[in-house]
Amino acid sequence: MIMRIFQVTTRPGKEEEFGRFFRDTAIPLMKSTPGIVYLFPGAPREDAPREFSFVMVWESLEALKSFVGEDYQSPHIDPIEAELVESRSIKHYDLVDG
Repeated sequence: MIMRIFQVTTRPGKEEEFGRFFRDTAIPLMKSTPGIVYLFPGAPREDAPREFSFVMVWESLEALKSFVGEDYQSPHIDPIEAELVESRSIKHYDLVDG
């Protein structure tokens, strides 16, 4: 399994608008995506009010690629959110049973 950590920092003043997109569009979309085993959406905390994240566990690299394409190491965003986002990052890990 593959663990994918996607983090977004919103543009200043866009936290509320991005928060609506996150709750109303991004979370439901990811919950319904084939190949995702676990989804952990993260909302901002007081010490980092512009940071949102997703921790996703995918059943396989192939499942992830079927959703985002061969360029799975680039953070993909919906065009709707592009004007709301200042920066984004993506990391992948092999999931370890513990």
